[in-house]
Amino acid sequence: MGVFRFKRFNVVNERSAMKVNTDGVLLGAAMTLRQEDRILLDIGTGTGTIALMAAQRLADMSDAEGKRSIAAIDIDEASAAEAADNFRNSPWNGSLHAFNLSLEEFSVSHEAQKFDLIFSNPPYFDESTNAPEERRNNARHTSNGLSYREILDFASLRLSEEGRVSLVLPAETEDALCRHARMDGLHMFRIVRIRTVPRKAPARIIVEFSRNRCGSPEDIVLTIQNEGKYTQEYLSLTRDFYLFA
Repeated sequence: MGVFRFKRFNVVNERSAMKVNTDGVLLGAAMTLRQEDRILLDIGTGTGTIALMAAQRLADMSDAEGKRSIAAIDIDEASAAEAADNFRNSPWNGSLHAFNLSLEEFSVSHEAQKFDLIFSNPPYFDESTNAPEERRNNARHTSNGLSYREILDFASLRLSEEGRVSLVLPAETEDALCRHARMDGLHMFRIVRIRTVPRKAPARIIVEFSRNRCGSPEDIVLTIQNEGKYTQEYLSLTRDFYLFA
């Protein structure tokens, strides 16, 4: 697929098992970021797109880019190498770091580290037919050992006091996801329900958890298209990234 061009950075999109995709871009644009966030972790980074979007958004909040660190891990060697190249060629190369490690390996090598934000577009097909290409299958299916359950378990131990975890997943996982989060002592504070057109039910959700209980979580519905055109809400969300927005 060559190079995917965003407004302020480019993503080489050739070697990674998981290419640039709408789910990832939506997570990168919609997840909650705070100016005080300093240590972040992208689990299953692929091309590094979501980490790059986070770096851009944080840099726009202040001039403290050099004091931030965004670690991006991927179990697939080619994906981690491509993410590293994309980071190196970005305006925020000083704060982005790619690692060819599993979550378990990263946890051991960074055992004392706490994170202000953990984010992921994780594998989510538990029982569906496997993709024909093995590396893409590993990126899409929980059979590779990474699942939202593992990410939540890790987050429950490694989030900073005010830290959050943000995930994009199929809408039908909501109940099981929230149950597991509660078991880990994490509480949903925001959910974005994503539907392609107004007449369809949401197909994806972006769900955010923290250690802190809140009253009623913020509940947002985002529609991507209406009558064959991108909605204003979608264009507004992605306008700092997509060339067409």
